[in-house]
Amino acid sequence: MTQRPTLPPLLMRLPPPPLARPALGLALTAFLRRIAAKKPAILSRLGPYAQARFLLDVSDAPFLLLMQPEARRLTAHARHAPEPGHDAAIRGGLAAFLAMLHGAEDGDALFFSGELQIGGDTSAVLALRNALDDAELDLTEELAALSGRPLDRWLRRGSALVARKSGLILSRQEVMP
Repeated sequence: MTQRPTLPPLLMRLPPPPLARPALGLALTAFLRRIAAKKPAILSRLGPYAQARFLLDVSDAPFLLLMQPEARRLTAHARHAPEPGHDAAIRGGLAAFLAMLHGAEDGDALFFSGELQIGGDTSAVLALRNALDDAELDLTEELAALSGRPLDRWLRRGSALVARKSGLILSRQEVMP
């Protein structure tokens, strides 16, 4: 199993600001809606699982995320509270989530190695993974497009610097044949 970078433990111990969860949820929902509008094939690729509720438990992050694709909603939930109702769950470290999302690591390999664990409706998780693979998302580019000029260039440079320093994969990886 590959040693992956993790978020600094200090981030997990800091109490979030009072309105952090609702603000994060609004920002993530807007971001998800932008991606869904730009890449509508993601939702159609999910088929009947577009109605599923996916719990994304990024173990080294302070919040749980609940994604509802059809509603185009992504909400943040307190880690110490009861888990929100969900149909399927994916759990693991941020580095593994980002590696899968950006195509640097095969999702199946991450699941079989135990770096990502799934629960609930495994067919829904498989449909989500396939939809994300087909979409070839690049979070840095999506955020850069959202920010516009001149912030887009700074964001790309900052993302590259953070990726180099942290080891996190923050943009799409080109796979050589």
